Amino acid sequence: MASLSSLRFVVGALGALGLLAGCGRTVAQPVTLADLKERTLQFTLTDVDSAEREATAGSHRLTLLFSAGATCAQLAEGVTATLNGQPMKLERGGVPDTGVGGRDVCEPPRATFDFDPKQWNDEPTEDLRVILQDETHSVLLVVREAKAKRRFFRNGGDAGTLRRGQTHLYVWLPETDTVEGSAQASLLPANGGAAATLDVTQEANTSQVFVPSGTLEGKYILRLSGTAAGEVLTCEGVAGCQGALFHSEDVAVSVTP
Repeated sequence: MASLSSLRFVVGALGALGLLAGCGRTVAQPVTLADLKERTLQFTLTDVDSAEREATAGSHRLTLLFSAGATCAQLAEGVTATLNGQPMKLERGGVPDTGVGGRDVCEPPRATFDFDPKQWNDEPTEDLRVILQDETHSVLLVVREAKAKRRFFRNGGDAGTLRRGQTHLYVWLPETDTVEGSAQASLLPANGGAAATLDVTQEANTSQVFVPSGTLEGKYILRLSGTAAGEVLTCEGVAGCQGALFHSEDVAVSVTP
């Protein structure tokens, strides 16, 4: 049986560790890609076309990050990341040196790629192929036909006009995507004011957007957004791969009787 003095030592040591954790003293462990093979590679493709903030950083970006583990990980030097042969920006992760006090925050290793929406719109649709590698290991992610410019296509009627009391159809493109849940729609007065959320009924990739009969006539920005599933064709070198494709766009419209 443990002596009273040894029990006091263990309790004291645990208390000291608790104080260290409470102070947020996080230490990042240098890791290779082989050390991350039991984690999940998460991806998000963001495709946002905003009438207000056209050139916002990150509006058209693919982001990859490794899921959290038992320890804070920082990629060792020598890791490379490419998207369809083009270099991605690699962030090693770890605890950022902010130079200020407070609790440390562990940032996961990640890679990003900012794409040109016009270029992707003009080029043929193709799979997204991501390769991360170093001297110890390699990770391969292929997402089916994800290299494409996404948009909502107005099916029928004048694209710049919404009639009150009627339902208007918008189709998510490309059709190879599978929309998850329902898209969202809202009307923002062009001259400022509160946004009004519109009812949307989703059927496959088609959003049926209803404009209430009490909506005031005038000029608006119709904001449409939604998320599609990313179909993973290949996931090698990690425990799993998962992610989604997000798109939002603003359309200048006039509400009429």
